[in-house]
Amino acid sequence: MARFNRKGTTKIHYLPTIAATTLIPTGAEITAGTDYTQQINAIDGWSLENQPIETPDMASTFVSKIGGDDSAADSSLTFYEDSTLDDIETDLAKGTSGFIVIFSKGLVAASKGMDVFPVTVVSNSKAYTTDNEAAKITVQFTITKRPLFNGTVPTLT
Repeated sequence: MARFNRKGTTKIHYLPTIAATTLIPTGAEITAGTDYTQQINAIDGWSLENQPIETPDMASTFVSKIGGDDSAADSSLTFYEDSTLDDIETDLAKGTSGFIVIFSKGLVAASKGMDVFPVTVVSNSKAYTTDNEAAKITVQFTITKRPLFNGTVPTLT
């Protein structure tokens, strides 16, 4: 098993559109999107959570559970703010809908490392601080439909 570090390998893109209902983007849709990998300072969420249902019965003092509803974790990306460009402020403005695509093993065609999240931006906020650190913007997303996990990365065209 070859282990790897996500930093330097994983890629994070924003795609304004994906035509397929399967959530698998075409190479052209990936190329038309924006690669934000180098601008990201922190990532939070981007997973599914389950709300198990307790199923107690009179035959046992053990309370078993079954799988319940799935929901998406609160998800955000924190970016370094650019002193001259406004791409994060405009491309990811509050109310913007699209797709966050995470290529966990890099943008490697035919690998099973593509997770696709249908999203809407619900907050785009600058972080103000007097600390000695780079300026940042946190963009909070709602995941609007069931994500695709472990999709096959298409060939770019």
